[in-house]
Amino acid sequence: MARITRRSLAIATLGTLTGALTLSQSSAAAGRGAAPLAALGAPAGGGARSTGLRGMWIASVANIDWPSEPGLTADEARAELAALFDAAARWRLNTVFLQVRPTADAFWPSPHEPWSEWLTGTQGRDPGWDPLDFAVTEAHERGLALHAWFNPYRIATHADPSRLTADHPARRHPDWAVPYGGRLYYNPGLPEVRAFTQDAMMHAVESYDIDGVHWDDYFYPYPVAGEEFDDDAAFEAHGGDFDDRGDWRRHNIDLLVREMAERVREAKPDVAFGVSPFAVWRNKATDPLGSDTDAGVQTYDDLYADTRAWVREGWIDYVLPQVYWHIGQEGADYATVVSWWSEVARNTGVALHVGEAVYKVGDPAQGSAWQDPAELSRHLTLCAEHPEVGGNAFYSAKQVKADPLGAMTRVYRDHYA
Repeated sequence: MARITRRSLAIATLGTLTGALTLSQSSAAAGRGAAPLAALGAPAGGGARSTGLRGMWIASVANIDWPSEPGLTADEARAELAALFDAAARWRLNTVFLQVRPTADAFWPSPHEPWSEWLTGTQGRDPGWDPLDFAVTEAHERGLALHAWFNPYRIATHADPSRLTADHPARRHPDWAVPYGGRLYYNPGLPEVRAFTQDAMMHAVESYDIDGVHWDDYFYPYPVAGEEFDDDAAFEAHGGDFDDRGDWRRHNIDLLVREMAERVREAKPDVAFGVSPFAVWRNKATDPLGSDTDAGVQTYDDLYADTRAWVREGWIDYVLPQVYWHIGQEGADYATVVSWWSEVARNTGVALHVGEAVYKVGDPAQGSAWQDPAELSRHLTLCAEHPEVGGNAFYSAKQVKADPLGAMTRVYRDHYA
C-alpha cells in the first residue's frame, strides 16, 4: 500500500517481510445454497464463465488508484475510472473490486455517512454526481462484474475526531470511536456499531445493481507495538461469559460476518459476499491446523478474524486471500500458502480465489523474484494445479494498467489470451 498503498496502511505499523517474515463443508454449502454467479466473476444475470474469476482491485483510500487526486471534476474522475475499466477489459479480466467505503465515508449518496474526502478533497462535500452508479453502468457495459469493496471499521487515517464532518457518526457517538496507532476505528465490541456499519453497507447493496460485497483484511486493526486497543468498557459491558478477550473479539467479528452474509442473501440472493484476508490464518507452530509458515501476523490472533472458520462454516461465498509473496518466499512460500487454502476450501462450497501482488513487480525494494516478469504467470500456473482455486485477482489497478516489466502481458499471453 515514500507512496501510500493499501498494504502500507498496515505495513507502516508492522515492519517489512525479511527472513522469517517479520510481517510476522458439503453440508454447510447444501444448507445455504450454491454461491452466487457473481462469486465466479460473472456479472449479475450472466452465466458463470469457465475461465473463473479474473479480478482487479481499485483502491480509493489515499487516492491509491482512483481518483488520482481529490477534487477532480466529474468528467475527469469519470474518465479516469473508465480508463481503468478499459485496462481490465483489455487484459480480459472479468471482475473489478471498487473501494466505495474506504474510511467510514461513501462514494455514493449515503444517508448514513458523509461523502468521501478522497473524492472531493473535503469530507461531506457533494461531488454533484454518483460515482457508484456510474461505475456499475460502465463495468457492466464492458462485461465486468463489479464488487463494492467496503472497509467495515476504519474511520480515518488520522486520530483527530475534530477533522471529521460535524454530523459524522463518530462525532455524534464519540464512544463508538477508538484512537489507535494514529488512526480512528469504530469499536467492533459495540453491538450498535456492528448494526450501524451493516446498515451503511446495506444501503449500497439495496440501491445499486452491484454483483458482490467485498471486504478486505481490516477487522480489529493490525497490531502496533507498545499500544493496546482500548475496548475495556465494551468488554465490561458486552463481554458476557467470555473469560478471554481474544475469544470475545473473534466472536464480535464472527457476528459481523454472519449477520452481514444473512442480510445480503436476504436482500439480494444473487449478490456474492466475500472477504480478502491477510493470507496467514495461523502458523503451524501456533496451531497444527495452520499453514507451514512463519508469519509475524496471524489473522486469528492479531486481527481477531477466524477466516478459516468462515470458509469451513460456509458463512461467505468466496475467500480471496492476499498471497502477496513469491514462490519460494522464506517464511511464507506462495506455493505453501495456496496449497493450505486449497485444503481449507475443499468440499465447502465456498469459492477460493488468490490475490496477486502485481504492485511488487519491478519494485527495486523487492527481491529478485519480483524483477522477473514471469513470476506472476508462474503463480497462475501453480494455481491451476489446485482445482479448488477458481481464479486470481491483482492488486492494484494502477499497476495492472501500467504492466510493470510486461508482467500482465505475460499473464495475458500465458493464461488469458
